[in-house]
Amino acid sequence: VQLVESGGGLVQAGGSLRLSCVASGFTFRNYPMGWFRQAPGKEREWVSAINIGGDNTYYVDSVKGRFTISRDNGKNTLYLQMNSLKPEDTAVYYCAAGGTPGDIRLSQVYNTWGQGTQVTVSS
Repeated sequence: VQLVESGGGLVQAGGSLRLSCVASGFTFRNYPMGWFRQAPGKEREWVSAINIGGDNTYYVDSVKGRFTISRDNGKNTLYLQMNSLKPEDTAVYYCAAGGTPGDIRLSQVYNTWGQGTQVTVSS
């Protein structure tokens, strides 16, 4: 079971990045997925989640209208399109697969995590 993120990098404020998370070793289409982030010295924060069909999406208030989560079940891939990036978006971003029933906005629902990808937004 593996999740591998990519797409992070250094970008100026106002710029965009698209994160990808490729899943392997499990039936991707059967699991809700989420994105989390952790900034230096801060707790891990839930960012966004998507249900198994991809028709229900959820966002933390601070990214609503700027980030878009999506999934391609045929490619076993989760995405996070990040637009209008701000310095406060700087963090390591992790994708996660939900394996425990519950609210997919909560980290305890997720039991498989990627290694993370660094996003740095300069002012």
